[in-house]
Amino acid sequence: MPERRPFVRLPTDVYPVNYGLCLKPDLIDFTFEGKLEAAVEVRQGTNQIVMNCADIDIITASFAPEGGEEINATGFNYQNEDEKVTLSFPSALQKGLGTLKIDFVGELNDKMKGFYRSKYATPSGEIRYAAVTQFEATDARRAFPCWDEPAIKATFDITLIVPKDRVALSNMNVIDRKPYPEDDSLVEVKFATTPIMSTYLVAIVIGEYDFVEGQTSDGVTVRVYTPVGKAEQGKFALEVATKTLPFYKDYFSVPYPLPKIDLIAIADFAAGAMENWGLVTYRETALLIDPKNSCASSRQWVALVVGHELAHQWFGNLVTMEWWTHLWLNEGFASWIEYLCVDHCFPEYDIWTQFVSADYTRALDLDALDNSHPIEVNVGHPSEVDEIFDAISYSKGASVIRMLHNYIGDEDFRKGMNAYLLKFQHKNASTEDLWDCLEQASGKPIAAVMNSWTKQMGFPIIVVDQEQEDSFCYCTLAVKNCSHARHKHDCPSWMIPISICTSEDPSCSKIKVLLDQPESAVTIPNLGPDKWVKINPGTIGFYRIQYSSAMLESLLPGIRDLTLLPVDRLGLQNDLFSLSRAGMISTVEVLKLMEAFENEPNYTVWSDLSCNLGVLSSLLSYTDFHEEIQEFIRNLFTPIGLKLGWDSKPGEGHLDALLRGLVLGKLGKAGHKATLDEARRRFKQHVEGKQILPADLRSPVYLTVLKHGDSSTLDTMLKLHKQADMQEEKNRIERVLGAISAPELIQRVLTFALSDEVRPQDTVSVIGGVAGSSKQGRKAAWKFVKDNWEELHNRYQGGFLISRLIKLTVDGFAIDKMAAEVKSFFESHHAPAAERTVQQCCENILLNAAWLKRDAEDIHQYLVQRKVPPV
Repeated sequence: MPERRPFVRLPTDVYPVNYGLCLKPDLIDFTFEGKLEAAVEVRQGTNQIVMNCADIDIITASFAPEGGEEINATGFNYQNEDEKVTLSFPSALQKGLGTLKIDFVGELNDKMKGFYRSKYATPSGEIRYAAVTQFEATDARRAFPCWDEPAIKATFDITLIVPKDRVALSNMNVIDRKPYPEDDSLVEVKFATTPIMSTYLVAIVIGEYDFVEGQTSDGVTVRVYTPVGKAEQGKFALEVATKTLPFYKDYFSVPYPLPKIDLIAIADFAAGAMENWGLVTYRETALLIDPKNSCASSRQWVALVVGHELAHQWFGNLVTMEWWTHLWLNEGFASWIEYLCVDHCFPEYDIWTQFVSADYTRALDLDALDNSHPIEVNVGHPSEVDEIFDAISYSKGASVIRMLHNYIGDEDFRKGMNAYLLKFQHKNASTEDLWDCLEQASGKPIAAVMNSWTKQMGFPIIVVDQEQEDSFCYCTLAVKNCSHARHKHDCPSWMIPISICTSEDPSCSKIKVLLDQPESAVTIPNLGPDKWVKINPGTIGFYRIQYSSAMLESLLPGIRDLTLLPVDRLGLQNDLFSLSRAGMISTVEVLKLMEAFENEPNYTVWSDLSCNLGVLSSLLSYTDFHEEIQEFIRNLFTPIGLKLGWDSKPGEGHLDALLRGLVLGKLGKAGHKATLDEARRRFKQHVEGKQILPADLRSPVYLTVLKHGDSSTLDTMLKLHKQADMQEEKNRIERVLGAISAPELIQRVLTFALSDEVRPQDTVSVIGGVAGSSKQGRKAAWKFVKDNWEELHNRYQGGFLISRLIKLTVDGFAIDKMAAEVKSFFESHHAPAAERTVQQCCENILLNAAWLKRDAEDIHQYLVQRKVPPV
């Protein structure tokens, strides 16, 4: 690895107060001209000004002290490696206020970062380009020279010179629009002054859009901008946004500080969405909902992403982290409160149970690796920031905030939040500042408890045993460290909020303790010997639990008769599965537990079960009894499949739709004959236009027919892809194409991934779909990524999409030598933004290989034995 130069933050001897910025993009030649007039304060006499600047050419620069003569800069020295420029002046700039003027030109790039171009088709099919921005974390410097650090806040006056038939948007409302004197096809659009804010939140969009508009109950104008002709598809997001802003205003007791907010769908967009103040940008699939063609999971996704980005308007935009080290606070907090908000808007989604499957267990899985990282990472160089946009910052961050909220209680939590936002509004804060405010509001040792969860990586495993004496139950809790390899001597200590419930009242914590010792005993009075004890009710504490076999045995009836709550049934199964992967128990124990879920009605519980069975099925594809696990899956899912049937029944809701799609997809993929036949029949009718498939059935049907399909099935799917008007439908197809099994067809899908038919940000999910579908697919996808590395790496230029691509492609290998191969490939093909991902993937491959060696024979025995009828 080449050594990174030590990273140095910008000097603060010259500081911006206001940026007057005028940009004039050329949507044909893909360049832009810029003029910056910044009011700055010279805090210390100096003859140079150091700013961030990348891919920009400065033409002239000058400085005029207040009431003094203008001084031209005599030199521009670009430090490209550090993305900085030093402007030199012939004499020292005196302390005080002044105006810095810079004229510059730049390129509208195609890398989905900075000021970039996004390709779209007009309703008549003509290809055009929009100019859009994506500045987080460190790409404002690609649009204009600036002090591009979150703590250096200023106000912004933005003017855009654009074709008069285009929509031009920025953070604030338009205050003036007039013809541009030098060219009558252009207009000059001037926006109101922003509040004091960080550069990474500045946003500009110039393109062709329609919109729907609404007002919140307290008078904020909300608009959702959509591609031309699709305004209808913005209505759902508009409804969510107009409900959400007042919810947050009420929750934080701080009003939304801007006069308007726009939400806009961008064709080419690397992330899911970005919270720019007053102008939030989204991928089309994270914002647009078509009443006829959108499935239930898309609605839910849009609701969550809108909730997430709007939370940032307070938490992130109004109060901003001091440096990227505290990114987790921004993201973890927004990833937690998006669920609170969706639960408020759509109680029927049972969204908090879904949180456990989507965020909590994902974070535990990643955090069990030696190559995990603490929630708080010291970040220096900008290229290290991309690395921490991961499940630890978002999902573990959200999980520990959920645990904290539960520990403090909602009332004190809100009190502390309000104090924090008022104290630091328009300023910057660190994690410690939030702990202080919450500590004052609650009187609890917040910093001491939370530091053990944010400053060290991993989590504890709590080993539980119980003894019964008369009507007393004694529980012993021993704390173990989650990782197998970490050295014994530097064992972290945890402060663990523990709660315990019993079968007498499964929904209520009978006992709460803060565990700060390696071992502890808890007495539960008045508990009969036939009752069960459950640790961590609600699955809120961020730890895994290993029960004694007797305790586990006593919990099984609670799964069968559903007296354990859904979230606890899920947590129990997930803990056991993860302990089996770590080699702490046998996988056969998990398979036995899974069979207790035969009466399970809950979507999220099935979803988590299905996910774990998918991991196991993928692992066992490296054995010669892969078919036996498919049979296990078919047996487990058949009863619920028969109960649900293919068609929705009157009175069914959101979760039934999600469950039906999940179960049919699982049965179809595992080769359940009746499901396969029906999927083929319905697919044929769909393609012939006789009976269009409801949106919720499309993914499972497409997946099933492809998995068991031939080249004409693939042709048909690609035709459906071409005809699809909606990005959601295109994505739906892209994600399942990899299910095709014949080697030459797998190659066709991989080639298709890099074609013009697929948007650059979606190439990743096509290749990932191939890798995730079969052992052959994984091999082919990995070869494809290596063969096309130059193009892929260049396409994503170090952003987090490159990490995602690597993870999706290689994570599922289960042969030791593959870990070495992956490692050596990336030693000669550097991907700085994905270094940690590569290490995590290699570790996962070795864990898979060890798991297989350890348990394959026992699993095989168990699966064979199951089939033998009892004598």
